[in-house]
Amino acid sequence: MNTDTRAVKSKKIGLALSGGGVRGVSHLGVIQALMDHGLTFSHISGTSAGAVGAAFFAEGYAPKEILQIIKDARLLKLLRPALGSTGLVSILNVRTIFQKYIPHNSFDKLKTKVTIASVDLGESKLVYFTEGELDIAVLASCCLPGLFRPIIIDDHMYVDGGILNNFPVDPLVGNCDLIIGSSCNHLPIVTEIKSFGGMIDRAAMIAINSSLNAHKILCDVVIEPHGLGSFGIFDTDAADEIYAIGYNEGLKTIAGNETLKNFLASGKA
Repeated sequence: MNTDTRAVKSKKIGLALSGGGVRGVSHLGVIQALMDHGLTFSHISGTSAGAVGAAFFAEGYAPKEILQIIKDARLLKLLRPALGSTGLVSILNVRTIFQKYIPHNSFDKLKTKVTIASVDLGESKLVYFTEGELDIAVLASCCLPGLFRPIIIDDHMYVDGGILNNFPVDPLVGNCDLIIGSSCNHLPIVTEIKSFGGMIDRAAMIAINSSLNAHKILCDVVIEPHGLGSFGIFDTDAADEIYAIGYNEGLKTIAGNETLKNFLASGKA
């Protein structure tokens, strides 16, 4: 590879990461493929699973390290019943993962600028977090309404940013020389759905994806791994396979996308 990585790194590259449950592990594979070709990022935005990946990567963890953290965390065991409230379970115990791996818990101390998308349920509006406590902002972005109890920040109720923007490209527009979007919710055509959970998951993804194209056009490059629609949002046992799908799609895009090839060529010695 003849790319002068110093020239590429001098460019401001933005990276937008969609939500999508454990399918978001594919973002880590995509990031690794981009890094293997000398790309680094000046600003990362994320919703839900994308917010998790953005936070840990911006702290300095390598994609494979983040994959291992996710596999070791056993997130479902950290959930606690919240019956009788506005959700079935609480995800606040997941803060222990952040306490262990990102103890400073601050946007300002991350190595890369991060923007986290969430929804203010009471005011019915999209909110972008860029400062304050990192862990609670990320958990707010992951808080699927109906399943998880809303996260309270300054007396406001926050839930999953995917309700209004599952692909938060907007914060990168005008601030980057190149915007790369990684979306993990490509849905294949199916002829049957075999479970209630599968039906709910697909219906939710169809609704969330309805605004996807409007955000895709804001990207210079979109990487959208196919084959992820068969994985459920909590299918953590498939994390390695999902990572590999993302990595391979990243390599495929680098090889075939003219915008990205031209950008990389601009950094050649």
